[in-house]
Amino acid sequence: MRVRFTKMQGAGNDFVVLDATRSPLALTPAQLRRLGDRRFGVGADQILVVEKSSTPGIDFRYRIFNGGSGEEVEQCGNGARCFVRFVIAKDMATKSTLQVETLGGRLELVAHDDGRVSVDMGAPSGFAVETLDVGGTPVELALVSMGNPHAVQFVADVDAAPVETTGPLIERHARFAHGVNAGFAQVVSRGRIRLRVFERGAGETLACGSGACAAVVAGIRLGRLDERVEVEARGGVLAIEWPRSGQGDAAHVRMTGPAETVYEGEIEL
Repeated sequence: MRVRFTKMQGAGNDFVVLDATRSPLALTPAQLRRLGDRRFGVGADQILVVEKSSTPGIDFRYRIFNGGSGEEVEQCGNGARCFVRFVIAKDMATKSTLQVETLGGRLELVAHDDGRVSVDMGAPSGFAVETLDVGGTPVELALVSMGNPHAVQFVADVDAAPVETTGPLIERHARFAHGVNAGFAQVVSRGRIRLRVFERGAGETLACGSGACAAVVAGIRLGRLDERVEVEARGGVLAIEWPRSGQGDAAHVRMTGPAETVYEGEIEL
């Protein structure tokens, strides 16, 4: 089968976007891995499949698959921004604010004139701090869900953090039945952090939107950050807000960042 695709990126987190609004598109895990393969396919951290929604008040549904494993996951903040730019560019949406459903829940997305997109990521949940044995070393992790699971550790220097060695051990730790995204965050100031994320099923990526939200939530809960934080990932900067005044932990997290099309093409699967 031949499949049309659009390659997109948001702060270096890259995606293959597929349009399944006109006819169903059921790809096998092997085909999804082929799309995500950087040598034999297109190459991407995740594959996004855009679908129609049958839910009243919801504009679209979209599904997220890891490029490395082909497994479906719940949430992807950078992918959400690319999704918005995709449906607007394809004249599938005529308004700048969209309501979207994913496996991880409902999102509100706002496209700005400057090319950035804001995503209402909803309220975080499940915050806890635990110390786990990771490869024989005790590691303190802040656990939080942004619709998908994250384990964040705060480090003195994110460039020197053992992301490639410790990240996989945390991702597959027995504590997490379905795996977890492992974040490594360095606090620069109360309004800025540096972040690297070893994503579940994808490895380290240049940016992780939900991971940025999780790191900021963890930093705020631990008293290290203010409610507005710039998150510097290796692929770009994301702006994260968690305005808790009056709402506490029930307040929604909002993420704003770039999204753009890289190229379009067709591949034989």
